[in-house]
This record gives sequence, structure tokens and C-alpha cells, in this order.
Amino acid sequence: MNPGFTGSPLDRADRVRNDVEAYGALLADWRARILGLDGLDPLVASEGGLLWHSIAELTGSEELILLGLSDGKPHFVPLVEADGGMFRSPAIWRALTMLPAEDAAIYGTARSLIEWHNGHRFCGKCGHLTEMFRAGWGRKCGNCGKEHFPRTDPVVIMLAEYEGRALVGRQTRFPPGNYSALAGFLEPGESIEEAVRREIHEEAGVTCGAVRYVTSQPWPFGGAQLMIACVADAQDDAITLDTDELEDAMWVTRDEARAALANEEGRRFNAPPPFAIAHSLLKHWVSA
Repeated sequence: MNPGFTGSPLDRADRVRNDVEAYGALLADWRARILGLDGLDPLVASEGGLLWHSIAELTGSEELILLGLSDGKPHFVPLVEADGGMFRSPAIWRALTMLPAEDAAIYGTARSLIEWHNGHRFCGKCGHLTEMFRAGWGRKCGNCGKEHFPRTDPVVIMLAEYEGRALVGRQTRFPPGNYSALAGFLEPGESIEEAVRREIHEEAGVTCGAVRYVTSQPWPFGGAQLMIACVADAQDDAITLDTDELEDAMWVTRDEARAALANEEGRRFNAPPPFAIAHSLLKHWVSA
């Protein structure tokens, strides 16, 4: 199982982030490549992968974040000021369906870092402006010296299972016919298992017992998140919706989930896209 936004081929090169001389040499490398963006959306090359520019095309005023190295060749992304917007826009949806998995992983890292920088321009300790350092993998306050580093927010995403059926739900913002696994942020003082049981009960009124971890995935939209996919054993199949969270929820069989994943005619619902971990979770469940 290879969830979306995983499998980047780049060496993250942590060893050079604090080495000013080594980082300067990378910036001066004529082979350096710069990720092409339209705001925060990726530009797609004619052959279907990410579009990269030569470092010679820069104006010289851009702040660059080091994404990593490939065969010694540095790869950067410019720090742009852009609103994260809706990841379900037609442009980003279309781009992600075209990108190879490795390129999607590179883009996911770039977008997460850019959004983090845009949200941390001021020090959380004293309120003064911060400056980028560590090759773009940190910000430092010019007043109090506080160092800030990118963080990832953990999110549980899960299927409740009862007598050979899985619980899926939809939010009002989903495209018509689309259903997915339930999901929610972990809260302070809570384990993964507790968060899974709490979120399922809060959103659908279903009480669960044992929880099994399946896989995880970085998710670069709305800030950097780590999606932790699980399956939980439900104690009954009675659904009581929290309509502030979900528009609908239903129990589906493996055959129905299999038909949705295959995009078959007459399917009961539309499955999440392949780059979403809910897609990987459904595939795991139907094959279990």
C-alpha cells in the first residue's frame, strides 16, 4: 500500500540546513531546479509531471526553500504569499490526478512548508517578525531569538466495521454522490484509539471497541497534517448523525465499496480519489 503524497525521491539533506557554506553552494549550483507554481497550485509539464524552472530564471529577490537533492542536484520551491484556498478546486483536483506519485509527494512537502511559513511570519512568543533560516525549514525571531519549526497536526481517519459492512459518510461540501471515511483531529491528552472511537461516536453516534491501525499519509491542505488510518469494530449499526459534521452516513458492503473504487456503472457511491488516504483505506478493507 502506497498512500498518496508519500514516496518522494528527494534526499531531504538535513545535513546542509545549518551549514551556511554548503547551502550557499547549492544556491549557486547552475543545475538547481525551482518548482513551478500558480499561487499554491502545481504547474504540470506537458508530459504530466511537475514543471521545474532553471534557477537562472529567478529575479534574485525570491526566498527559496530547499526541498532536497536528487543525484546531487538541488530542488527548491519559492516562498510565495498565497491563500491556501480550497483543495477541491477543479485546478488542483485535475493536477493531482495527472501527477506521478513521486511528484505529488514532492508537491505535498512544498505546499505544507509554504503554508507553514505564511502562518508563522510573527513570533508566537513576542509578536515580532520572524525570518526564514535552516534552508527554509525554520523561522527565527529577530527580537527574542525564538526558533520555530514546521509541525504536523495528527488526524485520525477511519472506517467503523460491523458484520461485514463499513461506515462511510459525506459532508455538504463533497461533490454529489461522494462518500469517504470519517475523520477528525486528535485532541490533547488523547490516544489514537480514543480519538477514533470519539470521532465516530460524535459524528455518527456509533460506539466502537477495538481499533486497528492500517497506514498513514501526509496531507498538505489546510496546513500540514498526518492522516492516521484505522479500522474500528462497531458494537452496533444504529446511526445518529451530527448534522453539523455530516450530511449523511451509511453502511456499505465490500462489493459496494469495490464497485465504487472501480468506478463501476450503477455504483452506490463515488469513492475518494486515489491520492486520498480514504481511498487506500477502502482498498485495504475490501481486500481484508
